[in-house]
Amino acid sequence: MSPAPDSDADRALVHLICGATGAGKSTYARQLATDIGGVRFSIDEWLAELFLPDGALDSGFDWFYERVQRACSRMRSVAEQLGPIGVPSIFDVGLTDRKERGIFEDWAAEQGFPVRLHWIDVDPETRWARVQQRNANRSATFSFEVDRGMFDFIESIWEAPDAEEMARMNGLRITD
Repeated sequence: MSPAPDSDADRALVHLICGATGAGKSTYARQLATDIGGVRFSIDEWLAELFLPDGALDSGFDWFYERVQRACSRMRSVAEQLGPIGVPSIFDVGLTDRKERGIFEDWAAEQGFPVRLHWIDVDPETRWARVQQRNANRSATFSFEVDRGMFDFIESIWEAPDAEEMARMNGLRITD
């Protein structure tokens, strides 16, 4: 599931990893960081470390969303220091809809950083099975348990990139 070599993609300083819950974003982002010598930013890890000790998983979407936005702002701030020295940033931050991806795309454009969108496209049944396995095994990409309600909620707000968005951000669609 590693990206194919491509000269435009190799120059990207900002890599945006998107896909619905259980698609394999974190696994992909880890491998990409190793392959290109980039720094990976994982929202699940930041939430688990910084915010979940202060609130329960059932605190509601608004509670999470506000903290996700704060964490992503700090991640972008760090990436602003990495770009000028040629270190790619890999954002594994959900990017569940066009608006969220647009925030990162606009920010990258303001910084003058080339961007590449990586869309991990996996069917819902496979993704739910992966989530259940991750919950049970507490594997390397486990940050907190995702129950069926959380999975279904993200399914209801997930918005796959369209052809125009993929073209604009030098998109790469990864399927299993």
